[in-house]
Amino acid sequence: MIGLVMFGVALVLLLVGFPVAFTFGGVAVFFGLFAEGPQMFALMPHRIWAIMNNTILMAIPLFIFMGLVLQKSKLAERLLESMGFLFGEMRGGIAISTVLVGALLAASTGVVGASVVAMGVISLPVMLKYNYDKRLATGAICGAGTLGQIIPPSIILIILGDVFQVPVGDLFKAACWPGVSLVGVYVVYIAVICWIKPHLAPPVHLDEMPGSKKQQILRALKAIIPPLVLIILVLGSILAGIATPTESSAVGGIGAIILAAMYRQLSITMIWDSTLETIKITAMVFAILIGSTAFSMVFTYTGGDWIVEDFMMSLPGEKWGFLILSMIVIMVLGFFIDFVEISYIVVPILAPIAANLEIDLIWYAILVAMNLQTSFLTPPFGFSLFYLKGVAPPEIKTTDIYYGVIPFIILQTIVLGILVIFPQWFGFAAH
Repeated sequence: MIGLVMFGVALVLLLVGFPVAFTFGGVAVFFGLFAEGPQMFALMPHRIWAIMNNTILMAIPLFIFMGLVLQKSKLAERLLESMGFLFGEMRGGIAISTVLVGALLAASTGVVGASVVAMGVISLPVMLKYNYDKRLATGAICGAGTLGQIIPPSIILIILGDVFQVPVGDLFKAACWPGVSLVGVYVVYIAVICWIKPHLAPPVHLDEMPGSKKQQILRALKAIIPPLVLIILVLGSILAGIATPTESSAVGGIGAIILAAMYRQLSITMIWDSTLETIKITAMVFAILIGSTAFSMVFTYTGGDWIVEDFMMSLPGEKWGFLILSMIVIMVLGFFIDFVEISYIVVPILAPIAANLEIDLIWYAILVAMNLQTSFLTPPFGFSLFYLKGVAPPEIKTTDIYYGVIPFIILQTIVLGILVIFPQWFGFAAH
């Protein structure tokens, strides 16, 4: 039972507010010394060396760098202005354009925080100016911002590829239809709710936008085509089998610099700031990975994984019982802890059980990724909620954001349920 006790202690410490990497590492050292002594950690240097030599994980800092450069090149601002012109005259048009921009940002940057902040700064004031409902506006921004979790090149898919030991390129390919489905569901929901309740999002007339119609069309094309080319280069090279995710991430970094130069935003200061932030984020991810590796090693040694596996294998319904319970556990944990911790602590326990039950690991990894996407929206610790609240105008209350994301959480859960029951609709084999 030592493994289960240490898991409970780690969760309590996380909820209290201790740093994640130090919590997992510290708990592992304490319980490891108690269970076995110093010799428990004799092979730990070899595990750390293996992590630092993992070529799959090299894609993480490169994609983060690409996203940060694109964020600083004001890509989101240009896209939002263009999409606002294309969809503004529809009811809910700015909210729909926010979702579509969120999808483009997800496919070009993959950084959830950057997407939510950018759209919160640019799109939210515009929606409030044209009398959009606060809850609809904030919900659309948070929902669109989290698309970076499922639409490639997603950092979580790279992490899950390493955890499940499956090709990241296959995960990217498998995630495309679920990601597109989420975008479609969001757009349909906004269009329907605004048709039923027109006062939630009145249309914006084009004559209220700056510039002539021809200028607006040219501006829209200039804003949309370059990031689309970058998306095709990065994702297309992976899906076509021309490049590995690690190689394409390097292409993406260079492409982001070229785009920044085209937008006249390239400078030594911008590159320096992007590099510094990349190092900080990457260091955080790898510190968590090293701490969670120590934790998993002690948890496995003390037999905690056998207890969990025996419990999961004895569930009624076997495969379906495991799928339902594991999805519920991941969703509940997502209310309280970050997706990186769940990926490195909980998922490695569940992955061997899924393999034993002969579940398609690519399909199961996509289910986990979609589930973890929901964790960005769920109170009290949904990161998208905090990102938006940090940049929202004073008239936006926290309760407005909490109520606004509820429909999008429900929509994500519905799409997740459809993916579980009808995997063939998304290109997977029927189960």
